Amino acid sequence: MLIVHVFVHVKPGQAEAFETATLENARKSVREPGVARFDVIRQQDDPARFVLVEVYRTSEDPGRHKETAHYQKWRDTVADMMAEPRTSIKYTNVFPDEQGWD
Repeated sequence: MLIVHVFVHVKPGQAEAFETATLENARKSVREPGVARFDVIRQQDDPARFVLVEVYRTSEDPGRHKETAHYQKWRDTVADMMAEPRTSIKYTNVFPDEQGWD
């Protein structure tokens, strides 16, 4: 599995609109066969900061995700809401492994 944490800082007054657009994208993303999980997390002490936790089944699945209409709509919708360019860090899961929880 490939886990991507996407860090987003939105402009003042844009957090609610960003959250709405992002939830729409997340709800559609979890229906993709290559997406195992898609979490939207909002920072408690700074509600203009979000983390998207995207868990893909294979290393090819993020590319497939970016080809979907819902991702492209989200990308275009939120582009002007960003206070700074979003960043990401990629991780590989260690536990649980592909065999399960043991």
